[in-house]
Amino acid sequence: MEYYTINKVVLQITKGDITRQPDVEAIVNAANAQLIPGLGVDEAIHRAAGPELFEEAHPFAPILPGQAILTKGYRLPNKYVIHCLGPVFNVDMPHDVLLANCFRNALHICEEHSIKSIAFPAISTGAFGYPPAEAAQVTIEAILNKMPKLKITEIIRLVLFGQQIYEIFIETLKKRV
Repeated sequence: MEYYTINKVVLQITKGDITRQPDVEAIVNAANAQLIPGLGVDEAIHRAAGPELFEEAHPFAPILPGQAILTKGYRLPNKYVIHCLGPVFNVDMPHDVLLANCFRNALHICEEHSIKSIAFPAISTGAFGYPPAEAAQVTIEAILNKMPKLKITEIIRLVLFGQQIYEIFIETLKKRV
């Protein structure tokens, strides 16, 4: 796991399963607009949380790219799930602003609800087609820009599922700091 700290806020990058992060209060779901169980991260989170997650989230649908909503974590080891709709690459424009908004809005929710730790997946890099190297740049930049403004949230973790995407995010962070 790699670490970077700004004003007592720690950014961690690790390889793993977003549904197996028991030491963070909230995890982020790479949701679809209808907030129904989908593919990839979304499917894994819904399966681990149980049907109550869908029942709570679905009335908020549809959400827009960059938007984030908060629900309970149910059967997950996390108190909360923050659902973010990432942009479809080259469809939802401007995709870089919308992707950055996912991170900004999720961190804003953390501050509003006194959530001290959060784990994000690589939003939009799967079925939504965002190239991992570009997504890493937008993600790292959005998080690093938000970190100095955080008063409550202390740990931000990027949980990446594969070795290749993990290495891309690590290299992006090293180039930025």
